[in-house]
Amino acid sequence: MKGMGNMGNMMKQMQKMQKKMMKAQDELLAMEFEASVGGGMVTVVANGSRQILDVQIKEEVVDPDDVEMLQDLILTAINDVMKQIEEKTEQTMGQFTKGLNMPGMF
Repeated sequence: MKGMGNMGNMMKQMQKMQKKMMKAQDELLAMEFEASVGGGMVTVVANGSRQILDVQIKEEVVDPDDVEMLQDLILTAINDVMKQIEEKTEQTMGQFTKGLNMPGMF
């Protein structure tokens, strides 16, 4: 019966870790990330849920004869902000899966 006490402690620790993980995930989803490219010509803001919240484009960068440059700037800003979210997610959630070999988790 001695092993049952250890199992109970382990379950409590798992529940505590799960609560911390859920709190960290909620905080991550509420965070806002921003990427600016072209010297601030295009700025994209997204949240931790990977939803684009805002796109700002400076008037000077809008050139009807060079739409491709504007498209490239927008794509670069979006990719940059998504990379920030990915890195922060790995950094934040990785602390909970460190040492566990669980493919597909974060």
